[in-house]
Amino acid sequence: MKIRHLASAAIIALSFISCSEKKEQISGISLDNMDLNIAPGTDFFEFACGGWVKNHPMPADYSRFGVTEILDEENRIQIRQIIEDLGKGTHQRGSVEQMIGDLYTLLMDSVRLNKEGISPIQADMQRIEAINSRDEIVPTMSEMGVTGGGEFFGFYIDADMKNSMANLVQLNQGGLTLRIKDYYLGTDEATVKIREAFQKYIVDLFLKYGYDKATSIRIKDNVMNIETRLAKASRSLIELRDPEKNYNKMSYEDLKKNYVGFDWDTYFKANYITELKELSVGQPETIKEAIAMLNDTPVQALKDWMQFKLLNGSTNEIGDEFYNLSFDFFNKTMNGQPEAPARWKRAVNGVNRILGMAVGQIYVKKYFPEENKKRMLELVENLKVALGERIDEQNWMNDETKQLAKEKLATFIVKIGYPDKWKSYQGLDIDPAKSLYENYKQIAIWSTKDEIERKLNKPVDRSEWGMTPQTVNAYYNPTTNEICFPAGILQPPFFDMDADDAYNYGGIGATIGHEMTHGFDDEGRQYDKDGNLRDWWTGNAAEEFQKRANVLADYYDKIEALPGLFIKGKQTLGENLADHGGLKVAWAAYKNATAKNPLPDKDGFTADQRFFLSYAMTWAESIREERIRSQVNTDVHAQAKWRVNGCLPHIDQWYDAFHITEKDSMFIPKAERADVW
Repeated sequence: MKIRHLASAAIIALSFISCSEKKEQISGISLDNMDLNIAPGTDFFEFACGGWVKNHPMPADYSRFGVTEILDEENRIQIRQIIEDLGKGTHQRGSVEQMIGDLYTLLMDSVRLNKEGISPIQADMQRIEAINSRDEIVPTMSEMGVTGGGEFFGFYIDADMKNSMANLVQLNQGGLTLRIKDYYLGTDEATVKIREAFQKYIVDLFLKYGYDKATSIRIKDNVMNIETRLAKASRSLIELRDPEKNYNKMSYEDLKKNYVGFDWDTYFKANYITELKELSVGQPETIKEAIAMLNDTPVQALKDWMQFKLLNGSTNEIGDEFYNLSFDFFNKTMNGQPEAPARWKRAVNGVNRILGMAVGQIYVKKYFPEENKKRMLELVENLKVALGERIDEQNWMNDETKQLAKEKLATFIVKIGYPDKWKSYQGLDIDPAKSLYENYKQIAIWSTKDEIERKLNKPVDRSEWGMTPQTVNAYYNPTTNEICFPAGILQPPFFDMDADDAYNYGGIGATIGHEMTHGFDDEGRQYDKDGNLRDWWTGNAAEEFQKRANVLADYYDKIEALPGLFIKGKQTLGENLADHGGLKVAWAAYKNATAKNPLPDKDGFTADQRFFLSYAMTWAESIREERIRSQVNTDVHAQAKWRVNGCLPHIDQWYDAFHITEKDSMFIPKAERADVW
């Protein structure tokens, strides 16, 4: 929904306080979660979370286990109950209740899955094998790409970054099974081991399918040659974070003129698009190299790659032996996860991925109290006031840019709990008589058609949600200028109706501030109040912003996540800026809310200290070494520990709250601290 005109800070703060005064509230802090043997200025993560880590040993089916994962587990149990309750009744074919129940049954039926084995996928594998000429490659690849086969690039439909009210087809790089180019090109020991394990996985996958060793090795060699060449032409995560460079809008006719050697009509027709007027080519050089590869790579090599992508993408649907092979590489080798999740967990996750909004509609009725939404709205309003104040206080920013920034802030769309309009699954068919593989193909086709019907050549639906209500997360979307907080995250330790303002502003308040700050981070600041990508900063404000942002990027570049492995400051800059700004905004809002009614000490800590302890507790986690390495390479977020120990040394109020001095190892001289927002 659109936020109405802001009331005064005093009125909002008093409104929140009066709500808080209805009953005495707890501190929300548990000493059992802390390690009081560690000085806060030595390792604040261990000080605040050491007890939690000790008391919550990591389960074998996790590579990372923190407070978010615990909430995920609790939600999964609740959703399992919802699904199993639906399964007790008889429901009309095509109803969401029928689809949820039957999909869950298909995912749970290991006996049937293992009995069917590879039989459901054989016709598609044979179709690829039967290709005799290059002319058949693009039609087959395009058609099968819709249902899970491999493609060298892909597309999606989303807001036009420079005309945000309209949707636009957006072509983007793809094809890399290992997701990022560094895994193919890196020469360090850990990366080489992963690449070697990947090659073994390819061979083992085809041996399991029934191919002989020589054929399996040939396929492995062709897959590696194709994906390595594609990797060399692909952009890095850092390069993909530059929206201006990844926006290249043109007419469909110009696409066909500028990107020759590819049958675009056949490609888009296979993807159910027949009335394409214009689109954006995200990474031109990558798309051109992909087209060249389709034209000069031997046909047999292309067939081998297509078979691998199809088989690799279907391991969950053709028997446990294939799932176990995939798990051993992608989860155990790459992320250090010792054991696979229980089948019921995988089944719940599968239903959530496909029918998440239908499940969410039931979830919020059972588990999301309306008073939580009301209090969240109050918190958000307070944070908006505080961010406006923070904008006013920036002496590096000229008045015109400040005014435009506050106009953007005032037009934030705020989504809390659940959508006002629920997604329709009309036309989707889950057929229990068909195999899981066949049902997944039907789902993929329906999903593609549904996206095109809703979006192609149509205005952006700004009421649409990018997450399901049961998701334990939040997001900011720059093209709609919206912040979204699903019901799943609105529970302890992020948000506690029984806790005081110090706790909630340090927890969910910092999360709200984080998402708001994304609107003004190094990427988000490039979009105006309407969600259009344009340079709206005047004078030297953009240059001054970048100087301050670079301080944070350079600081994180020096953090050693593992021996010899450093966090990538530019790759994680957006998230680090959002943590930094989010904490500052949350602090200002907390001080506004408690100005007339300061909070007393509780559980041996001042209110100011509890604010920072609450923030740190939202990042409590254990993580395996392999997962750290994977996160550094593939994620725009820093490891949770460094979202505490890397962020707090740049927050002046943290030094005051815990009396941190130059004698403490986390101390940074004030002149060297980042200061943005």
